[in-house]
Amino acid sequence: MPVLTRLIPSPVVVDISCGAMDDLAGLLADQRISSSGKLAIATSPGSGLTLRDKLAPVLPGADWYEVADGTIDSAVKLADDIKGKRYDAVVGLGGGKIIDVTKYAAARIGLPMVAVATNLSHDGLCSPVSILDNDNGRGSYGVPTPIAMVIDLDVIRDAPVRFIRSGIGDAISNISAVADWELSHRLHGEPIDGLAAAMARTAGEAVLRHPGGVGTDDFLTVLAESLVLSGIAMSISGDSRPSSGACHEISHAFDLLYPKRAASHGEQVGIGAAFAMHLRGAHEQSGLFAEVLHRHGLPVLPEEIGFSVDEFVQAVAYAPQTRPGRFTILEHLNLSTDQIKDAYADYAKAISS
Repeated sequence: MPVLTRLIPSPVVVDISCGAMDDLAGLLADQRISSSGKLAIATSPGSGLTLRDKLAPVLPGADWYEVADGTIDSAVKLADDIKGKRYDAVVGLGGGKIIDVTKYAAARIGLPMVAVATNLSHDGLCSPVSILDNDNGRGSYGVPTPIAMVIDLDVIRDAPVRFIRSGIGDAISNISAVADWELSHRLHGEPIDGLAAAMARTAGEAVLRHPGGVGTDDFLTVLAESLVLSGIAMSISGDSRPSSGACHEISHAFDLLYPKRAASHGEQVGIGAAFAMHLRGAHEQSGLFAEVLHRHGLPVLPEEIGFSVDEFVQAVAYAPQTRPGRFTILEHLNLSTDQIKDAYADYAKAISS
């Protein structure tokens, strides 16, 4: 009998530890990503300068590039700046915007990309997608998965705690997203990748069930691992389906309807996930979502991020338009605004009791 396997695009190395950034040069050399040390390192002009001062002496062969913002123009400019200079790899050193810009630029010129994350705000760190602002708002661009993923817990601890909380919301929302995927599979026969679903759900459950808090290395390690696994799950499935369902549709609606007032991505998808679980009748799990989000300092009601009930209802009603063709509990129920308002009243009462 032949043995059938498949190749899964994933980093050749994932280093999540205290002080991981200190031996970046050695790690890249050991993994044969860059034995010469000839690297292009992209970072922000703000907080990235401190890390540059720390790393420059141990990376003497590197050239440093400042990335102004998370736009497609910045990504194209970075690609143009580093093109033809014979680098071994491109390193994105920073948060989500820097890493997304660097992933796109590296893909554009055909170089491997190393992600060195300085915060844990969302699951795009290791995903095959770059989210970049463009003239029409914001777009998703397919890119290769980073060849290496480095997360220094000492650096993560120094980042504003709101970034960690955002990552918690994004990780937990996997559970709701996978439930939406399975719903579409049952009702419409949408293909579901069991490995991607299992990986995304396990990542979400690991964060949901962990008893620790944002101030402990143990919890930060689990959160970092979960966000990395979420990115790999998306690589396996070939799209964002394992980590994006009604929860993300609601968040996208906030971004589009209230662009000047939108909260962090993780805060919005966390509320969206808890409400989506309530809509599908999983009231006990919805309550657990709310309990865990609240314990970590995340909002569970739209009022906590500055939105009225009516604004939340409008966002939920608009949400299906943000991802045409994606089937979730929102498309399945197809609720009127009055029905959404009633459902929200039930949700708010349930999580407050």
